[in-house]
Amino acid sequence: MSIYIKKAAKTPGTDEAETREIVRKLLKGIQQNGEDDYIRHYRKKFGESWPREFILTREQIEERIAEVPTRIKEDIQFAYKQVYGFALKQRESIKEFETEIYPGVILGQRLIPCSCAGCYVPGGRFAHIASALMSIGTARAARVPFVVACSPSHDGTTLNPILLYAMSVCKPDIIMMMGGVHAVAAMAYGAFTNKPADVIVGPGNRFVSEAKRALFGEIGIDVVAGPTESLILADKTADPFIVAIDLMSQAEHGYDSPVWLVTDSRDLAEAVVNEMPWVIGDLPEPKAAEVSWRDYGEVILCSDREEMAEVSDQYAAEHVQVIAEELDWWLHRLKNYGSLFLGEGCTVPYGDKTTGTNHILPTNKAARYSGGLNVGKFIKVVTYQKLTTEANRQIAAVTSRISRAEGMEAHARAADVRLRKYFPAEEFDFEVYAPGKS
Repeated sequence: MSIYIKKAAKTPGTDEAETREIVRKLLKGIQQNGEDDYIRHYRKKFGESWPREFILTREQIEERIAEVPTRIKEDIQFAYKQVYGFALKQRESIKEFETEIYPGVILGQRLIPCSCAGCYVPGGRFAHIASALMSIGTARAARVPFVVACSPSHDGTTLNPILLYAMSVCKPDIIMMMGGVHAVAAMAYGAFTNKPADVIVGPGNRFVSEAKRALFGEIGIDVVAGPTESLILADKTADPFIVAIDLMSQAEHGYDSPVWLVTDSRDLAEAVVNEMPWVIGDLPEPKAAEVSWRDYGEVILCSDREEMAEVSDQYAAEHVQVIAEELDWWLHRLKNYGSLFLGEGCTVPYGDKTTGTNHILPTNKAARYSGGLNVGKFIKVVTYQKLTTEANRQIAAVTSRISRAEGMEAHARAADVRLRKYFPAEEFDFEVYAPGKS
């Protein structure tokens, strides 16, 4: 039975009701008053921090990104090639096909990209370079014909130049300066672009996530996301300092970002708990990681690796990192995670920034039933069918009988009429399986 060496004082559900009510009111106001007018009137409330124009021109983009140093441009291009290249491989793995399951019954599958995708790129404390690549680049790999990228202005005039460069590398059709609920609504309703998004993807704060959740159904979304979370599975072979550093690296995301260590080594557990204050305190800005570890961090001691795997699958964490022996055992045993990082040489920040797998991943145990952002989120897998006349003899007859067994007479008659037309000389028992008849 597992033991908590350290247990979280809070859960990520705090303030959820308040968030939902704020977002509900904002979306209602936008729907009732018209997207453009309602969003523009917020300039009066926010003053100079609210952009004068929302859509950047090509000239504005080129002027702004000219100041980005060559080295960081090269780094962004490298990361983009990794992300875009992996997304292309995902696209290639999804196939269109046509098959004849029963003689004369032709069934097929087509892949149709959505018409317009909205990609939200967060602002705030960080310039989210990688999030731009992950969302916009993946939409482009999925062959979405029109992509709107949206991110809040940090100064009321334009976007962070490094972030803007990352967005521009992915070649969205529109780059819009707007953040929060207003940005999600603008993309969903096609404000300023006349291109309503079919799908909106990308991470954001709790208000952005709630706006996406509230609009889901009217539009598609990637995942219903909560705060970033990371779980490390480590055995006695793990380096406590490396484990502590990796936990700290994910706690940096925010004040409510859970990080969990699951281990079968008490010595490792206690060593990591002792290391955490030191590695966090050494950060230039330690407050977020400090609060996150204090309120949401956990260390769980298990009896063996099988119990560790069970705990991990119960948590269904966004990121699961394994620093333990026999990595292949973990690869084939673990089932519930957003993305898996195998071995000490593979830290979560690599996946967050550079390796190429997507970092927009399920949280709040959604990894039990969903993966993260991939090209499939932008592609409709649709089916088609066509039948020969001869195939109707079997298909129509079975359809007719099943429909009557279900009590759906109108369905049955749609099959019956074809049997009578195509095979007028033949006798069919149209009443068999009718409900209430022996």
